[in-house]
Amino acid sequence: MGYEVSIIPAVVLGLLQGAAEFLPVSSSGHLVLARALMGLEDVPVLFDVMLHLATLAVVLWVFRRRIAGILGAFMRALRRRGREDDGALLGLALRLVTASAVTAVLGLAADGLSFKNAPAVVGLCLIITAVVLLFTRRGGAGGAGRIGETEGIKRIDMRHSFILGTAQGLGVLPGISRSGITIGTGLLLGLDRKTAGEFSFLLSIPAVLGAFLFSLKDAAELIPAVPPASAAAGFLAALVSGYASLKLLRMLVNSGRIWVFSVYLFPVGVWALAWFGGFWG
Repeated sequence: MGYEVSIIPAVVLGLLQGAAEFLPVSSSGHLVLARALMGLEDVPVLFDVMLHLATLAVVLWVFRRRIAGILGAFMRALRRRGREDDGALLGLALRLVTASAVTAVLGLAADGLSFKNAPAVVGLCLIITAVVLLFTRRGGAGGAGRIGETEGIKRIDMRHSFILGTAQGLGVLPGISRSGITIGTGLLLGLDRKTAGEFSFLLSIPAVLGAFLFSLKDAAELIPAVPPASAAAGFLAALVSGYASLKLLRMLVNSGRIWVFSVYLFPVGVWALAWFGGFWG
């Protein structure tokens, strides 16, 4: 059955997951490092997925207007009662589906790879994320609009979808921040800050749902290792820290300061690579 997660480690991992899921520092990478430091290498997969569902709930709430707009446009299209902006919203939905399909292909190709016990690899990937963020320093000017506006999303084409879907697929590697690499890639492709950030977070919804559904095949084996109290504590911790970190990241993206996280990622990546790679001691 493996290690049973107690409440205190569950809260610590939940707070870490919620904060790192949205901030461009790689939640999976930090969870690997945290487990290595706390000796929790055998934490059940289902606990990871429950933490991700908490952060998914945060995305659904923060972007509820955009999601409701897409669903409304789809329903009006079925009834042939479209509005002026429905074309842009349906186009956004198509781009999200396309990018998600690319991510799914890469995710299936990487199925079976595990880096939970390879914290040194995480260090290398954190350094790569830091480099990507540094390159965004001069990109993505402007675009600080409201969530309900559609001007920015009209500029997303199929080329953007394929590239951003590929970028998100690379986020399967712990240490490669999903939000960092998708937002950074969007900015480097010429998208404005708000559009790159919004598309990145909307793109995370099918990815997290897919991971959850995929994990259900092992639910019978995984559930006994996650006590209900620990699961609830971790979920709530991830929910609170996730909401706070998402609000912070949106502010930093719109102000063009997402690159500041590279100042943190570089030393942490170098430390993890040296410490767990056996270069010290």
